[in-house]
Order: sequence, then C-alpha cells, then structure tokens
Amino acid sequence: MATYINAGSIRVGMIIIHNKQLWRVMTFETVKPGKGGAYAQVKMRNITQGNQTEVRFRTEEKVERAVMEQVEMEYLYEDSAGFCFMNMQSYEQMFLNKDVLEDAMDYLTPNTKVKVEFHDGKPIGLELPRVVELTVTATEPEMKTATITSQSKPATLETGKVINVPAFISEGEKVRVDTAEGKYMERAK
Repeated sequence: MATYINAGSIRVGMIIIHNKQLWRVMTFETVKPGKGGAYAQVKMRNITQGNQTEVRFRTEEKVERAVMEQVEMEYLYEDSAGFCFMNMQSYEQMFLNKDVLEDAMDYLTPNTKVKVEFHDGKPIGLELPRVVELTVTATEPEMKTATITSQSKPATLETGKVINVPAFISEGEKVRVDTAEGKYMERAK
C-alpha cells in the first residue's frame, strides 16, 4: 500500500519514491517567492546508484513515501566481511557494507543501538540515535592566552570523524554530537 504525503511535509533523512526509484532526502528547503505559490527545493541521493539530484515540488503536490520496516539492531564490530549488526529480538547477526551505511560509521562505536531500515527485505540504510557520546582522541591543547570565548578548534573523535569543538575541550573527554548535523553539542556528563 502506497503512502503519500504533501511535499511540504518532506524532512531530511526521509526516503521517498521518485520516478520509481528510492531516494534519501539530503536537504529540504521551503521557498516562498514573492509571486506564485510556495515550493519545496529537495536535494536527494539515489539509494541504489548513489547519484544526487535536486528536485522542486509544489508544496501541495503529493509525494510517495517509501514504506520501511525498521528493525532495532546493535552494532558489534567490523571485520573483513563488513560491519556486524545483531538483531535485538532474534539475536541473528548480519553484515552490512559501507554502501548501505554511508556516513553513519562516523558516529558508531561497538554496542550502539540503531534502527536498520529494510525495503522489500533488503537493508538500505540505518537510523542513528539523534545524539551520540564519543571520546576525543586528538585535539590541540587549550590556549591559555585565548581571550575569545567562542573560539573553536578541530578535534578527532574515536571513530575518526573530525568536528569543531570549543577551545576548553581536551583529549580523552567525552562529547555529545548531533548526528543529523554532525556538530558538537556539549561536554558529556
């Protein structure tokens, strides 16, 4: 059964069907020109081919949303077969490759719980927790003479991802990271 939504209800991360193919929404912006009706400017990536495109929909236009089955799984480890995830109900393990995971591995550490998305029985992606706690493994030391309080510096996290953090963050500290924006939120408590 197809599910249709107004184009104005599209959100980043949603998977829609456009021209009979699955697309993940990367960016979404509602534009209200001075003359004429509002429209949605959507940048999306084809899930099977990996190419990107931008599409403009009228906000009241109907768009088909892909029906996804989400299964709660736990990330266990990485080896030559790929990235191992365990189903939390059946304890079955499955391996996913980088094509399915895309940039999600920037935020995953062992024992992180995620929702793996399936379409027609095939894994096509995963939904990360909104916020993750990661350890800073490398960053410059704090400058004692810095007078600007909103200074930031690059920091490498335990997954290898580099983000900007405030000057007071040092190596070994845990920080909270927004997975949707890929940005520092706060020091973990």
